Amino acid sequence: MNYYLIFAGIFSTSAALIHVGCIYFGASWYRFFGAGEQMAIWAEQGNIKSTIITSGITLVLSIWSAYAFSAAGLIIKLPLVKLAMIAITTIYLVRGVGGLFLMSNPMGRSPEFWLWSSLICLVIGLCHFLGLKQVWTSI
Repeated sequence: MNYYLIFAGIFSTSAALIHVGCIYFGASWYRFFGAGEQMAIWAEQGNIKSTIITSGITLVLSIWSAYAFSAAGLIIKLPLVKLAMIAITTIYLVRGVGGLFLMSNPMGRSPEFWLWSSLICLVIGLCHFLGLKQVWTSI
């Protein structure tokens, strides 16, 4: 059993559920999780933009969790699993490292948002990397 990939899938699923919570609970959740004031304002105004953007992120995170579970052998083998896992792992790691550089120029978000979200992405990326390394020859 590949615990790294299982944890990676759980982390992505959790992130997807948090995004669903932002859609459901609105501006206060967007603000708490650091999505930026514009997203919170759109949510307060009932503007569909925040829902569409957040739904897209939720869909991507859900697909990523399915690929982690597939590579871990928990669900059926999904198409292009090696390529997808390389891409997902790379995106998480690049986002994790890249976000740290945005702390000094936060672009509408707080430095704390960039720090915590970057550390979370790095942990998820490392789980993907270590898990993928273990299953590479079998997927």
